[in-house]
Amino acid sequence: MPSPHPEPGDGIPAAAAPSPPPGCPAHAGGAGSGTIGLRSLFGPEADADPMALYEKLRAEHGPVAPVLLPGDVQAWLVLGHRENLEVARTPSLFSRDSRHWHAMREGRIGPDHPLAPLTMWQPLCVFVDGTEHRRLRQALTDSLSRFESRGIRRYVIRFTHQLIDGFQDAGQADLVKQFADQLPLRVITQLFGMEEEYGPKLVEAAKDMIQGTETAVESNNFITETLQRLVERKRAFPGHDVGSKLIEHPARLTDDEVREHLRLTLVAANEPTVNLISNTLRMLLTDRRFRATLAGGHTTLPDALEQVLWDEPPQTTTIGRWATGDTQLAGQQIKAGDMLVLGLAAGNVDPAVRPNLSVPLHGNRSHLAFNAGPHECPGRDLGRAIADTGIDTLLSRLPDLRLAIPEADLRRDNALMSRRLVSLPTTFTPPRRVGRRSTGEPGSSARQPLPLPEAEPLPEAPSRETGVVPQRVSTPRLDRDSRWAAMKHRLRIRR
Repeated sequence: MPSPHPEPGDGIPAAAAPSPPPGCPAHAGGAGSGTIGLRSLFGPEADADPMALYEKLRAEHGPVAPVLLPGDVQAWLVLGHRENLEVARTPSLFSRDSRHWHAMREGRIGPDHPLAPLTMWQPLCVFVDGTEHRRLRQALTDSLSRFESRGIRRYVIRFTHQLIDGFQDAGQADLVKQFADQLPLRVITQLFGMEEEYGPKLVEAAKDMIQGTETAVESNNFITETLQRLVERKRAFPGHDVGSKLIEHPARLTDDEVREHLRLTLVAANEPTVNLISNTLRMLLTDRRFRATLAGGHTTLPDALEQVLWDEPPQTTTIGRWATGDTQLAGQQIKAGDMLVLGLAAGNVDPAVRPNLSVPLHGNRSHLAFNAGPHECPGRDLGRAIADTGIDTLLSRLPDLRLAIPEADLRRDNALMSRRLVSLPTTFTPPRRVGRRSTGEPGSSARQPLPLPEAEPLPEAPSRETGVVPQRVSTPRLDRDSRWAAMKHRLRIRR
């Protein structure tokens, strides 16, 4: 067990198991009691208020605290900002390779364990270090970089307009379920070259897996099977998409490696981006000072995103790191094979770096929201682009968005690795309907949205009957960066 006090059954005979050190919670149950007295990162206390739990752990143990994970698995939670950076930036001492984990080596984490989808070793850049990590990560970052930010933003604008069109006439919307939940996966499926109907099922499976629920293994299997079919299709019919670029990369990834890196991108770019969009919109709708400074030009939307990444990071924790040998961290004795959980949210509010949480942090990107070191989140720029462009387009279309319920009534689902806003009910002025003169055509909106930019044509699979690849006809696209062009377009509509 990842604890300074091994239990009988951890490879140490019961008689030889040392007593817990003074002050350790295990003293509550006596020597060898192991998990007695340890606080859990799951269950009622964590579900009620994980941030309060982190502060209790900080007060009791300092920057590094012993905790329990699902299945009563012991681990160390890293709470300090400096200590999080030390673990993340020192892979020689704290590896991403879960094969170091004694619980894994001893067979206590089987395929059906709730932590298995997050910890079972796979041919993936996040589970290796050194030369192999650089080979795999370079293939992923190169493949993602083939889609420049302008192209990604075009997809975001296209789908944002589609989503708004679906609820704008009602004058009200739940911006979590009807917007934030929907946008990232629509963009990602386009980058992957997938059919859009895969989106909803993948969203639910990704959410379930990252929360470590009882059905996490089943959800992980669904994602794996879906992506395996995609890789097989792209191997036969490559196109301009992330999967094809991974297959073509000089690193010569196997099909398993391609599939698992697509899975990594899916999970890393979807759920955290949903949370980033939701949390930023909540802040803009509830913090009048921040929205006023944004409207007055004293701050920018990217500044707002960075403030949210400090205060409400999309992921509260990251699993995990594994000690390659015996070491010390913030005075705690870490044993070889122990698991460490990076406490991103706790590190962001560490009093050592933020003694006053009310002070804005404009332009400061030293938060832990995307992790740090060689395993820093590869999808961070994609997530920022989706959130920034999506929110900007939403506010342009619906400038008078208002929260429909008291802020105190907003609820969150707290999971092992994230805090998720359940809903964000809003109201706004629906577009005014006016009739067109002399044409007899149906009424139209006086405040019409800009037309959807066309996505880059992606290759399609050949027809099963003919084997012929259907051709797409491209249409002119509106330059979204040209405000003058947009203004002229609106004038043409009104005439």
